[in-house]
Amino acid sequence: MPTRDRGLLRLADSVLLPGFQGTTPPDWLRRRLGEGLAGVVLFSRNIAGFTQVAELTAAMRAENPAVLVGVDEESGDVTRLEVATGSSRPGPYALGVVDDVALTEAVACGLGRDLAAVGIGVDFAPSADVNSNPDNPVIGLRAFGADPTLVSRHTTAFVRGLQAMGVAACAKHFPGHGDTSVDSHHGVPVVGPGYEEALIPFRAAIAAGVRSVMTGHLLVPLLDPGLPATLSPRILTELLREELGFDGMIITDGIEMAAVAGVYGLGGASARAVAAGADAICVGGEHSDEATAVAVRDAIVDAVVEGWLPESRLADAAQRVADLADWSLATRRPGTPEPSRDESGLAAARRAVRVTRRSAAPVLPIATAPQVIELAPEMNLAIDKSTPWGVGEPLSKLMPGTTVTRLDNAAGPAIEALLAATDGRPLVIVARDAHRYPWQLQALEHLLCARPEAVVVEMGLPERVDLGAVHIATYGSARVCGQAAAEVITGVTG
Repeated sequence: MPTRDRGLLRLADSVLLPGFQGTTPPDWLRRRLGEGLAGVVLFSRNIAGFTQVAELTAAMRAENPAVLVGVDEESGDVTRLEVATGSSRPGPYALGVVDDVALTEAVACGLGRDLAAVGIGVDFAPSADVNSNPDNPVIGLRAFGADPTLVSRHTTAFVRGLQAMGVAACAKHFPGHGDTSVDSHHGVPVVGPGYEEALIPFRAAIAAGVRSVMTGHLLVPLLDPGLPATLSPRILTELLREELGFDGMIITDGIEMAAVAGVYGLGGASARAVAAGADAICVGGEHSDEATAVAVRDAIVDAVVEGWLPESRLADAAQRVADLADWSLATRRPGTPEPSRDESGLAAARRAVRVTRRSAAPVLPIATAPQVIELAPEMNLAIDKSTPWGVGEPLSKLMPGTTVTRLDNAAGPAIEALLAATDGRPLVIVARDAHRYPWQLQALEHLLCARPEAVVVEMGLPERVDLGAVHIATYGSARVCGQAAAEVITGVTG
């Protein structure tokens, strides 16, 4: 029977990728890396610029040359590396709208170049989810689209682009989070009978040689009626490993998410995930101290000692993590740690814009500085709240004198006051997923009743294009999406 010795503790450490606080590695992390910790996951709180991230990863590599550094950098709405400025690349849905696989690959290649230059070895992207449910609260624009074939070709293009730069891609959220109506940060999403279509992009990613797959905390009753995918041997071992033939590293989505930790706790969920077939445990989005990392490690060790997690399974997991780290170390293309001057992102954002004109009178381009009203809903936890977004800022640069007001809930008196202050200037109304938020639709109706000639910019999913004299859909709220919309409104290229 295995004993709780130093070797087993080190083996458990070698499957953990915790988070931490700060923009430099804390002492506990340096020590643990030297003792065999597999790597880390970087969050927005760890990032203050390209040079700083390069110095951070170099400091960690000095403790463990094979450290595996991962990050959620999907481009578009979910960005970490450019959290302070907004992404210079549109998100997946915009790329799917353009539907130019060469452009998607070029965007991913530029992203891979930036990540490699700062020492990041695995990117938890792309989302291979098929967003077949427009009311999905957490995927939406993070998917390439709602058609499995389209999602497949862009998923593979994104994988090729990232991995050409020596950054491991990670197809997520297996077996598919698109057809769900619950956010797994808060509960257990249930996937219905369409799960087979959701697997199509994952099959394509595996055929393209994707190096990593991230599990989703999803219940698929037709596959396993009792356990979410992250904890299910039927889904991870039998389906992903044996039936689909994936031989790379399987990493969990954030193990502290309620869909799994809410039932089993951090340690219990982690040990069960490894037993089910996961190789690496992602933890630290909300719990990012040494005590958490130690507790998770100890729970995995205890599971081995108690006999329900075979030591051979843990050793296999550790080897797959080490193999990915070795691949990253051997293939990464170091560069200058500064944002690339690649223009493919802006080009893609411009090509993704769709304009619906409903007025016979000419509305665009506007001739005078407008009033911009941005309707700001609370976004899901995958999107950092501090990431800049909108059309007002780029419009202000193209047309000085533009005024911008942002509302996080719009009551009638506030709207009337704004309307009174516009003084007849052009009105631009910006929304995000208006169809999902009744207050946004009510605000739009109120504003358009008074100003039917207004321009509406939808920076989420455009379920309705019949709003405004001109409706502009950007399919994302990245910095370049706002720039592209501002150019359409003014007729000026920035």
